[in-house]
Amino acid sequence: MWAGGDVTSRATCVLAPNPGAMTLEGTNTWVLMEPGATDCVVVDPGPLDEKHLQRVLDVVAGRGARVALTLLTHGHPDHAESAWRFAALTGAPVRAIGRGHDDLDQRERLTVGGLELAVVATPGHTSDSLSFLLVAENALITGDTILGRGTSVVAWPDGELAAYLASLSRIEAMTDSRDVTQILPGHGPTVSDPAAVVRFYRDHRQERLEQVRAAVASGAVGADSVVEMVYADVPRELWPAARLSVLAQLDYLAVSGPDA
Repeated sequence: MWAGGDVTSRATCVLAPNPGAMTLEGTNTWVLMEPGATDCVVVDPGPLDEKHLQRVLDVVAGRGARVALTLLTHGHPDHAESAWRFAALTGAPVRAIGRGHDDLDQRERLTVGGLELAVVATPGHTSDSLSFLLVAENALITGDTILGRGTSVVAWPDGELAAYLASLSRIEAMTDSRDVTQILPGHGPTVSDPAAVVRFYRDHRQERLEQVRAAVASGAVGADSVVEMVYADVPRELWPAARLSVLAQLDYLAVSGPDA
């Protein structure tokens, strides 16, 4: 069972108390800090839970540091709901793409207390999804683009499958070059073989596309009918999320054509 904690010499996960079918053990809030520094970065402060935010601040204080910057991988509430409150508690700016935040350049490199982070555009799960490369650790913080267990949802209509597949290709190139040798996801345990996981994600998406195409060819009309056929072996509590992915797949097939 994933419980968070120190993952590398520069990355600590504080697990939010919001476990569920979509959030696994909970949201991973990442505290990033160069050893010996006094400034740190927090990624995804999580849901609005005062006890969780205090636990994050306790981890930071225990290292004799302060929060200098908060980053968001995307704007879903389980990752970003507490951003305004965390900003009030810390006085640190919150940076993300859109949603009223100080927009990040999607190729920006950030340095905080000697810690170097590279911003990586990874839209698809949502249009505002970002990943952050912890350069010294070759570790990519992926939010919901890649999870520690299972697969992610393309949250149509904000999420879009062509963009998601392009993001997987971008991450795959980073694993091939060894710029990324581990993944620190938004939910679930860390991933020590990211190249294999990216391949699995790409194969899974292609398999689902083939299943959706076959369902439509056999007479399924609309997303709900496709979900019933393609996701019959998936717990029904996950069908609403599956429906979003099916809508994204139907949109992708309509745009890309029958041979996509």
